[in-house]
Amino acid sequence: MPEPEPASPGPAPPPAALFDIPPIRTVDALRALVWLQRGAADIAAQPWPSLFYGLCFAGMGGLLLVVFRFAIDYTSTLAMGFMLAGPVLAIGLYDLSRQREELAGPPGRVRLLRSLVAWRHNPGGIGIYVLILTIAFLVWARASMVTFALFEARALPTWSAFFVQLASMQNLAFVAAFFGVGMLFALLVFVLSAVSIPFLYDRRTDAVTAAAVSVTAVAKNPVAMTVWAVSIVMLVGAGLATLYIGLVFTGPLIGHATWHAYRDLVAP
Repeated sequence: MPEPEPASPGPAPPPAALFDIPPIRTVDALRALVWLQRGAADIAAQPWPSLFYGLCFAGMGGLLLVVFRFAIDYTSTLAMGFMLAGPVLAIGLYDLSRQREELAGPPGRVRLLRSLVAWRHNPGGIGIYVLILTIAFLVWARASMVTFALFEARALPTWSAFFVQLASMQNLAFVAAFFGVGMLFALLVFVLSAVSIPFLYDRRTDAVTAAAVSVTAVAKNPVAMTVWAVSIVMLVGAGLATLYIGLVFTGPLIGHATWHAYRDLVAP
């Protein structure tokens, strides 16, 4: 009796995706204004928990000024590091915005203590992302030191001398190089972390997927995200220009608005 022919194996299954990226929405060019408006509404609904984080931001900045007041290179580098670490430092603000969403109705009481341990939602993913940002900061710090060494061969300038250079348009090559390198690193970090930290906090996924989601969101909304990046720079710049006092309000505003940007851009 002849043996039956083996069954056809059929089509091969598709290869598994390296990471699962959720749908990314397209928003209008000025959507950042809506995010800022919603962020301000979060602060108005829960002023004390939000301003607590703002006071922490301002206190950290003031501490930098006091400890490194005679070393402009360290102060400026640490200030840039503060900006790079902003998405991670704002995890508690994301949690406050999420708590307000969960209240669903008249403004209720959010829990500050819960927001302080919000990183526990995804310690592995957030921890890896912190490591990535730390490496980026160390590279930026080295580039900053090299820039100072190249253009200030005799001695590092004081803050007053630095601002005199800016006001009198002296040593424009140094100013252009210093801010150019800083903006390059800031742009890279913004593209990688525009919505990645809220995504890690909310979805409990891995850092590679979060970075891919952030890059995709920026790529699909280049104009809107450019407006958002400029808004962040202006708000942070206002905080720095007021000796970090302005960060009491602008820091929480950016944090809450970032959560709403994530909600708008990344589909559930």
